[in-house]
Amino acid sequence: MSQGREHTRKVERDWMVDTQIVGEGITDPRVVAAMRRVPRHGFIPDSASEDAYGDFPLPIGYNQTISQPYIVAYMTEALRLQPGEKVLEIGTGSGYQAAILAELGVRVFSIEIVKPLAQYAKDNLLKLGYDQVMVRAGDGYQGWPEESPFDAIIITAAPDHVPSPLLEQLAVGGRLILPVGDYSQNLVLIRRTEEGYQKTELLPVRFVPMTGQAEKGSPGP
Repeated sequence: MSQGREHTRKVERDWMVDTQIVGEGITDPRVVAAMRRVPRHGFIPDSASEDAYGDFPLPIGYNQTISQPYIVAYMTEALRLQPGEKVLEIGTGSGYQAAILAELGVRVFSIEIVKPLAQYAKDNLLKLGYDQVMVRAGDGYQGWPEESPFDAIIITAAPDHVPSPLLEQLAVGGRLILPVGDYSQNLVLIRRTEEGYQKTELLPVRFVPMTGQAEKGSPGP
């Protein structure tokens, strides 16, 4: 991309952050800075690239979408991540959320059930220098047991219940954020404590359904 074109896209990105992120109440300076740095257009097919900095989800193929920028920032801020923490992402999509997480200095492990999308995300992340993000294709319902426990888990597709294997892979003090529900979805934050799990409902959302075992699994605690 030409230098002039890159500048134009940077102007668009700053507008996005000023109006959709800061303007809508995101205050964590590290999250705001990450949203300014990561080129969202680099994670979107060319056919939708012109709309990369709009305030809405966009199609990335295979009936999947890249989330609205505000929701990416909101979920990231809610996890209150610290550098060096280990984070599991379920639903890599095109890799954008993983790149935002990586900008915060955490170790990202991401699982994508759609194999071609997992490769697309890997390619996007490598092209933009996020080679520390580990991506694999597979069903995220069972998590990534060999890398657990995780300080945080973020799920970017909606199951109708909280997957119990993911709760079990949270470290004590760990945070899990996910949309839960079918037609009516709520964004939920769960914190693991010594005594169990604390659940907080945050806001209504609309995500694509979580597929695979999530469609037939049993509710978690």
